[in-house]
Amino acid sequence: MYRSLIGETKNLESLSPHLFWDVDKTKINWQKDDLFIIERVLEYGLWQDWEIIKAVYGTGYIAEKVVHLRSLDDVTLSFLCLIFDLKPQDFRCYRLRQSGQSFWD
Repeated sequence: MYRSLIGETKNLESLSPHLFWDVDKTKINWQKDDLFIIERVLEYGLWQDWEIIKAVYGTGYIAEKVVHLRSLDDVTLSFLCLIFDLKPQDFRCYRLRQSGQSFWD
């Protein structure tokens, strides 16, 4: 499970404000919304946000969760492969990626 640093000093206010601009922060829960928080930090967060979620959840828990994400950009996917010593094929988002190129590529 995740580490129990949540009650100590880590709250959502510790994370960058731009991460949750579109949702009510008071309704986000570290436990219930773990995948949502992790995904936002990985896609849009700063290095300090990464350090916070590592402290809260631990790298093992994050590695266990990120392989199930539906979408990740290529840079984030490469970062996670390097950090967790995984292959792109281990990620759901990579396996389910459509074969056709998008309009902007």
